[in-house]
Amino acid sequence: MSDIVNLNSFDPFADAVKGDQVGAQEGLIHIRIQQRNGRKTLTTVQGISDNYDKKKLVRAFKKEFACNGTVVEHPEYGEVIQLQGDQRNNICQFLTKIGIAKTEQLKVHGF
Repeated sequence: MSDIVNLNSFDPFADAVKGDQVGAQEGLIHIRIQQRNGRKTLTTVQGISDNYDKKKLVRAFKKEFACNGTVVEHPEYGEVIQLQGDQRNNICQFLTKIGIAKTEQLKVHGF
């Protein structure tokens, strides 16, 4: 008989399974800009943790930036915050100021 002992089943990729969520990278907040008609733009914020109430965040954004906004349910990205106008820099400063995200967690997209 051989003395080969089967090691406990160890899956080296077990921690990689949690990255299989579609459209969600852990810890990153994506701030995008979309062109509407003419000079009008729309800023979207995706990836804010579910620990925060997005409707209260939108209320704070609207008051701080003097723009309109809403929370939209996206089929791929989940709940996405939409704001009128180019608010990318304002959102970055606001999220770091109140402590929701650090600057390395923010990913700004757009022209």
